[in-house]
Amino acid sequence: MAREAGAILLEGYGHTHAPELKGRIDLVTEYDRRSEALLLARLAERFPGSAVLAEESGAHAGGGGAGGAAASLRWIVDPLDGTTNFAHNYPFFGVSIAAEVDGALAAGVVHDPVRDETFAAAAGHGATQNGAPIHVSDLARIDAALLVTGFHYSIRETPEPTLSMFRAFLMRAQGVRRDGSAALNLCYLACGRFDGFWESHLSPWDLAAGVLIVREAGGVVTSFDGGAYSLDGPEILASNGLVHEEMRGIISGVPGDAGAAR
Repeated sequence: MAREAGAILLEGYGHTHAPELKGRIDLVTEYDRRSEALLLARLAERFPGSAVLAEESGAHAGGGGAGGAAASLRWIVDPLDGTTNFAHNYPFFGVSIAAEVDGALAAGVVHDPVRDETFAAAAGHGATQNGAPIHVSDLARIDAALLVTGFHYSIRETPEPTLSMFRAFLMRAQGVRRDGSAALNLCYLACGRFDGFWESHLSPWDLAAGVLIVREAGGVVTSFDGGAYSLDGPEILASNGLVHEEMRGIISGVPGDAGAAR
């Protein structure tokens, strides 16, 4: 399903777009909607009665299916993660689909149609990239680490503590990237291209599949303070595990009321 939706995105890649604004700088294109429509149709065909949470159309309540078999199943769908990139023909975007069973992440896939890379995981069965097993990096020092983050659409209204945190990591890490797709950022962490990731103000569809892929690749995912991570929470800190405490310490050292701003 992710690859089929990715083919729709490739149809539009490289063309001039006329995106609509959902917020001050938050975009949506016809390809977001076409990709989501396809995914919703496929899920309804293959998993009737299951619930869906999708970026563009919101929550769709499940009907329970035959005998209530689908009552505990929820799909979390981002039909185009990285819409701003896509709208500018910047080649870093993808399709993200995750499955929750009884509130726990059970499976996830992120497909990058430009590079034809498909990252996938199932709880307890590891993570893969195009079918081959992947694992997080074994790098243990922030000063040698390549980190990645993102800025929420509200950055112009509330620039702090986001910019202070970015500066703090920039001064400590070997490098910091910001490339506009949280789903792919997490997959790159899972396969060792990045060593750590942090961001706030994200939505469940941005993260669900990627979080499971990181965990199944041996990584660690928490809140900024090291506590349990929740898809509905305000923040995420993910890493290879070896630099996690150092990253948490850097975040805790950012001045100001970071919690209130988040």
